[in-house]
Amino acid sequence: KTGFVKKPQCMYHTQTSFTFYRSLQAKFELVTSEASYIRSLSIAVDHFMMSVELTECLGAQERQWLFSKLPDVKDVSEKFLQDLEHRLEADILRFDVCDIVLEHCPALRKVYLPYVTNQAYQEQTYQRLLQENPRFPGILARLEEDPICQRLPLTSFLILPFQRITRLKMLVENILKRTTPGSRDEDTATKAFNELKKVKECNSSVQSMKRMEELIHLNKKIHFEGKIFPLISQSRWLVKHGELLEVDTQTMSISGSKLKLPTRPVYLHLFNDCLLLSRRKDTWKFMVFVHAKIGELKVKDLSQKLQGISGFIFHLQLCEGQQLKHQILLKSQTESGKQRWITAMFPPDPKTTSEQTNENEDLSQVQCIKSYQAQEHDELTLEKADILQAKTITSDGWVEGIRLSDGERGWFPKTYVEEITSRSARLRNLRENIRIKCVTQKLEGESQ
Repeated sequence: KTGFVKKPQCMYHTQTSFTFYRSLQAKFELVTSEASYIRSLSIAVDHFMMSVELTECLGAQERQWLFSKLPDVKDVSEKFLQDLEHRLEADILRFDVCDIVLEHCPALRKVYLPYVTNQAYQEQTYQRLLQENPRFPGILARLEEDPICQRLPLTSFLILPFQRITRLKMLVENILKRTTPGSRDEDTATKAFNELKKVKECNSSVQSMKRMEELIHLNKKIHFEGKIFPLISQSRWLVKHGELLEVDTQTMSISGSKLKLPTRPVYLHLFNDCLLLSRRKDTWKFMVFVHAKIGELKVKDLSQKLQGISGFIFHLQLCEGQQLKHQILLKSQTESGKQRWITAMFPPDPKTTSEQTNENEDLSQVQCIKSYQAQEHDELTLEKADILQAKTITSDGWVEGIRLSDGERGWFPKTYVEEITSRSARLRNLRENIRIKCVTQKLEGESQ
């Protein structure tokens, strides 16, 4: 009897200790990463922004657009770290950080919003200075060569506040996962998590502004044959664009045992509500020869059916009502290129996707092992330790995934993630994700 009683107690103690250790580890990571973040911010401010040589070659407005409120961001972050360190020093084994995060969220939001809003001007100013200011590239290169930068360019430092707020949200989420359900710690962590979500949502207003600027820019480059098409709209944004090859089936020929199909370039501009097919007039001007609404597109993947033809081919039909308007065979050089276009044209309903996921459904998952910055519209920016459901993995090394924490979907290189092979770990990730959604939704409901 004694042995029977002691064994469960020992197991419970071990499990509790492990949970406590993971919780402590998550809190330590928040504090140490904040210290690392501030060291990098100091380089951005002290080494770059305060550089006499750089200041002399910039106008006051250019300097403002390039660095924005970076010193204010640094000051607020330093006060935040100071409070975290005081709490840590008071009791290194039993300390909480989420109440401090919650307390500092208004200040973080106050400095973060102007910095994020300035992002479009920051990017434009940086590019313009490189092209038009003869002194700027040389001065910048010398500053970036300093060992203090560790071979990182200025742009890596300027983007830090955007990355940090995302990282901070993820760190608080990790702490929330380790709290006891129904506890005060869970309540505080949930509130902090929700407030950080609000700070991060500042990005949406900036994204809307950038989308509109992109439409205005494209409107100058895209021309239509005959019919007037009002491209600029508040509800429209660019989803994906790029060049594919149109396969000409009318002039095909046979060479030996292989079927030869002539191709010519066709450019695609895919918006959230329509698709434009065009030919290049010159490097950055396009003449649209056909367009259709997203709901009136039909596609068939032909890569497996066309034997003897190299490349990855799909058949696209553009309709108008029930009538076929135009059809075209399109060829990509890679499997991921083809899959990304098909996925972009026929995106799944996010509500349906989220409803289908339950805590007992064992789905393929990957974890980010190094940060990745999205390069194209259909890609997903990843932070280290992000957990994603892998929807598609292509033969040329790309993954389409859905991040569990926020449901955002996109493509990323396979080399930036590793597969989660443990079934119990995958199911635990789903349970934790569902739990966080439940507690945050409950809190949001109570606050309304």
